[in-house]
Amino acid sequence: MTSKTSRDFHDSASQHVIAPLVERARFGPGDIVRHRMFDFRGVVFDVDPVFANSDEWYEAIPEEIRPAKEQPYYHLLAENEDSSYIAYVSQQNLVSDSEHGPVDHPQIEAMFDGLVKGRYRVRSIHRH
Repeated sequence: MTSKTSRDFHDSASQHVIAPLVERARFGPGDIVRHRMFDFRGVVFDVDPVFANSDEWYEAIPEEIRPAKEQPYYHLLAENEDSSYIAYVSQQNLVSDSEHGPVDHPQIEAMFDGLVKGRYRVRSIHRH
Protein backbone atom coordinates (compact mmCIF):
# COMPACT_ATOMS: atom_id res chain seq x y z
CA MET A 1 0.00 0.00 0.00
CA THR A 2 1.37 3.40 -0.92
CA SER A 3 1.19 6.33 1.42
CA LYS A 4 -0.58 9.49 0.32
CA THR A 5 0.15 12.99 1.46
CA SER A 6 -1.78 16.24 1.39
CA ARG A 7 -0.34 19.65 2.04
CA ASP A 8 -2.08 22.90 2.71
CA PHE A 9 -0.91 25.93 0.78
CA HIS A 10 -1.77 29.62 1.19
CA ASP A 11 -1.74 32.09 -1.70
CA SER A 12 -0.95 35.79 -1.39
CA ALA A 13 -4.59 36.58 -0.57
CA SER A 14 -4.41 34.13 2.40
CA GLN A 15 -7.07 31.84 0.93
CA HIS A 16 -6.87 28.26 2.15
CA VAL A 17 -6.20 25.83 -0.71
CA ILE A 18 -5.74 22.10 -0.29
CA ALA A 19 -3.42 20.40 -2.76
CA PRO A 20 -4.67 17.14 -4.30
CA LEU A 21 -3.51 13.85 -2.84
CA VAL A 22 -0.40 12.66 -4.65
CA GLU A 23 0.99 9.15 -4.43
CA ARG A 24 4.70 8.65 -3.99
CA ALA A 25 6.56 7.17 -6.91
CA ARG A 26 7.14 3.43 -6.48
CA PHE A 27 9.85 3.32 -9.14
CA GLY A 28 12.87 5.43 -9.98
CA PRO A 29 15.33 5.82 -12.85
CA GLY A 30 17.04 2.52 -13.53
CA ASP A 31 14.21 0.29 -12.29
CA ILE A 32 13.03 -2.47 -14.62
CA VAL A 33 9.24 -2.70 -14.89
CA ARG A 34 6.56 -4.37 -16.98
CA HIS A 35 3.06 -3.32 -17.94
CA ARG A 36 0.22 -5.07 -16.08
CA MET A 37 -2.07 -5.42 -19.12
CA PHE A 38 0.13 -5.19 -22.21
CA ASP A 39 3.07 -7.34 -23.21
CA PHE A 40 6.00 -4.96 -22.79
CA ARG A 41 8.65 -4.11 -20.25
CA GLY A 42 11.19 -1.35 -19.87
CA VAL A 43 13.59 0.73 -17.82
CA VAL A 44 12.42 3.89 -16.06
CA PHE A 45 14.43 6.92 -17.18
CA ASP A 46 12.24 9.75 -15.85
CA VAL A 47 9.25 10.24 -13.52
CA ASP A 48 6.45 12.81 -13.58
CA PRO A 49 4.73 13.18 -10.16
CA VAL A 50 1.37 13.50 -11.97
CA PHE A 51 0.26 13.22 -15.61
CA ALA A 52 2.26 15.62 -17.81
CA ASN A 53 1.47 14.58 -21.37
CA SER A 54 -1.02 16.07 -23.84
CA ASP A 55 -4.79 15.87 -23.45
CA GLU A 56 -4.90 14.36 -26.93
CA TRP A 57 -2.62 11.50 -25.81
CA TYR A 58 -4.74 10.94 -22.69
CA GLU A 59 -8.07 10.99 -24.54
CA ALA A 60 -6.75 8.40 -27.04
CA ILE A 61 -6.72 5.80 -24.22
CA PRO A 62 -10.03 3.89 -24.19
CA GLU A 63 -12.15 5.25 -21.33
CA GLU A 64 -12.67 1.84 -19.72
CA ILE A 65 -8.90 1.45 -19.15
CA ARG A 66 -7.88 5.12 -18.89
CA PRO A 67 -5.78 5.64 -15.73
CA ALA A 68 -6.20 8.55 -13.34
CA LYS A 69 -4.00 11.60 -13.96
CA GLU A 70 -3.29 12.14 -10.24
CA GLN A 71 -0.54 9.56 -9.89
CA PRO A 72 3.09 9.24 -10.98
CA TYR A 73 3.73 8.59 -14.67
CA TYR A 74 6.93 7.00 -15.94
CA HIS A 75 9.00 7.48 -19.06
CA LEU A 76 10.36 4.09 -20.12
CA LEU A 77 12.90 2.74 -22.56
CA ALA A 78 10.47 0.00 -23.54
CA GLU A 79 10.59 -3.21 -25.54
CA ASN A 80 8.27 -5.93 -26.72
CA GLU A 81 8.88 -8.92 -29.01
CA ASP A 82 8.80 -6.71 -32.12
CA SER A 83 10.45 -3.40 -31.29
CA SER A 84 12.04 -0.90 -28.91
CA TYR A 85 10.40 2.44 -28.19
CA ILE A 86 9.71 5.12 -25.57
CA ALA A 87 6.58 4.57 -23.44
CA TYR A 88 4.70 6.79 -20.99
CA VAL A 89 2.88 4.71 -18.37
CA SER A 90 0.88 5.34 -15.20
CA GLN A 91 2.05 3.89 -11.91
CA GLN A 92 -1.11 1.77 -11.55
CA ASN A 93 -0.17 -0.11 -14.73
CA LEU A 94 3.40 -1.03 -13.78
CA VAL A 95 4.94 -3.81 -11.70
CA SER A 96 8.57 -4.57 -10.92
CA ASP A 97 10.23 -6.95 -13.39
CA SER A 98 13.94 -7.06 -12.52
CA GLU A 99 13.84 -10.84 -12.09
CA HIS A 100 13.50 -11.30 -15.86
CA GLY A 101 16.93 -9.86 -16.67
CA PRO A 102 18.17 -6.95 -18.76
CA VAL A 103 16.12 -4.87 -21.19
CA ASP A 104 17.31 -4.82 -24.81
CA HIS A 105 16.81 -1.20 -25.85
CA PRO A 106 19.30 0.71 -28.06
CA GLN A 107 19.36 3.76 -25.74
CA ILE A 108 20.20 1.86 -22.54
CA GLU A 109 23.96 2.42 -22.83
CA ALA A 110 23.52 6.16 -23.46
CA MET A 111 21.59 6.65 -20.19
CA PHE A 112 22.78 3.87 -17.92
CA ASP A 113 26.12 2.48 -16.81
CA GLY A 114 25.44 -1.22 -16.33
CA LEU A 115 23.02 -3.46 -14.53
CA VAL A 116 23.71 -4.00 -10.81
CA LYS A 117 21.50 -6.25 -8.65
CA GLY A 118 18.55 -6.04 -11.06
CA ARG A 119 18.67 -2.25 -11.49
CA TYR A 120 20.37 -0.05 -14.06
CA ARG A 121 22.84 2.48 -12.69
CA VAL A 122 22.18 5.99 -14.08
CA ARG A 123 25.21 7.50 -15.84
CA SER A 124 26.54 10.42 -13.82
CA ILE A 125 25.96 12.89 -16.68
CA HIS A 126 22.20 12.15 -16.47
CA ARG A 127 21.71 12.54 -12.72
CA HIS A 128 19.64 15.43 -11.40
